[in-house]
Amino acid sequence: MKAIFKKELRNYFLTPIGYIFMSAFFALSALYFVQGMVYYQVASVAYILTPLNMICLFIVPVITMQLFAEEKNKKTDQLLLTVPVNVSEIVLGKYFAALAVFLISLAVTFVFPFIFFAISKPILSEVIGSYIGFILVWSVFIAIGVFISSCTESQVVSAILTFIVLFVLYSWDSLTSGVSIVWIKNILDWFSVLKRFEDFQIGLLNLPNIVYYVSVVFATLFLTARNIEKRRFN
Repeated sequence: MKAIFKKELRNYFLTPIGYIFMSAFFALSALYFVQGMVYYQVASVAYILTPLNMICLFIVPVITMQLFAEEKNKKTDQLLLTVPVNVSEIVLGKYFAALAVFLISLAVTFVFPFIFFAISKPILSEVIGSYIGFILVWSVFIAIGVFISSCTESQVVSAILTFIVLFVLYSWDSLTSGVSIVWIKNILDWFSVLKRFEDFQIGLLNLPNIVYYVSVVFATLFLTARNIEKRRFN
């Protein structure tokens, strides 16, 4: 897994993808930081991280579309599938490489909370909770992108499908807001990815929410591994 992780992480920075992702991520973070400070006059990371969840619709497909789709298109996946490496290690190596690019980008934004503490008194638990929740949400989104990349040979198709799925997840609360039957509403709310993020924003580290995110990531990567495994045996 380590070799695959290093290979994929290196590939991100041998091509413009990693730099484009990081530049866009930090530029937008800075924009929302300034907007929150100047327009809303609030020293809160919520005004940075919350709108970035919408931006993920566009930039998560960028870092996940090529992970499997490109290799399938170039037929280099045959080499990967024939090496004596567990399929789970292949999937995890690629997933953690994409996640690492995100975490490196996110680390740059840590400068903003320090500025907040220098000029104001934000609640530490809300800052920490917001970042933890943000990482968990994006972990789910990236896992979905990895799975979709494993289902197609076209990077373009992978990017479009990932965008569509993430858009549905992002809009889930709005799409289900009109449901009036209580028990159906409760079931639909349980699947909401962003509603759980609200608890983290107020500094509430709810264990069931953490388990939910981790379980979704695990299930999605498991399906990805089974998808790759099926290709290996075929």
